Amino acid sequence: MKANKSLNMKQNTRAQVGIGTLIIFIAMVLVAAVAAAVLIQTSGILQQKAQSTGKQSTQEVSSNLMIKNIEGVRAKDSGNTSNTIDMLKLQVGLNVGSSPVDVNQVVVSITDGTVAHNLVYAGNVKTYGQMAGFSDSDATVNLKALLTTPAAPTKYYSVDRIRDEDTSFSQANPVMNTGDLIIVYLSTTSPASATAAYEDMGSLDAGAALVSSQLTLVPRTTVNIVMTPESGAATIAEFVTPSSYGVKETVQLYP
Repeated sequence: MKANKSLNMKQNTRAQVGIGTLIIFIAMVLVAAVAAAVLIQTSGILQQKAQSTGKQSTQEVSSNLMIKNIEGVRAKDSGNTSNTIDMLKLQVGLNVGSSPVDVNQVVVSITDGTVAHNLVYAGNVKTYGQMAGFSDSDATVNLKALLTTPAAPTKYYSVDRIRDEDTSFSQANPVMNTGDLIIVYLSTTSPASATAAYEDMGSLDAGAALVSSQLTLVPRTTVNIVMTPESGAATIAEFVTPSSYGVKETVQLYP
């Protein structure tokens, strides 16, 4: 007799374990890919912000105006000299490595402790409108207009170049580069000098009576001047006028 044969079916689970591992592996790859994409995008944004911040920081540090010297001029006429400083001449340059500075965008603030003015360049057409009598080419014409035009001393300042090797600076386009040196004129004609109808400012014949700036720079007056460019740190100059002007028409005030 033949022995009875029984067939036993064995369950093979190896394939299922392999599929589960594969699913887990694929999920890990997908998560890693998503995380990598997020990290790459975030790092790109951070890089752009860092570059922008670095550029702005460089401008803030390097785009600095320097007030090298300030002289005060007293008005006169027919042998008489005023008792106040009636015009300030600021010698201004740029720090080493500074970016170009558009004088059109520079605001000059001045106060004598009682009256304060925020002044813009006489050729600036966007703030108050260009100063009446402004010339695109003649700095002397602009200075005369600044001194004799009603309300001009409370709104404007004028400039002239001293050193401009690349001829990039002009009355119509007052852009300073490294190495340039200019004079900034601020009218500080006192009410008393305006009433006395002085017409001469140093060697300049204004051709008409000077108008008041509302400032009064008598001896021992503390004067504060702040020059604020479009970008970069503000430049501050503070000084006290001498105890007596004597017979001097031009007075050294700063430094």
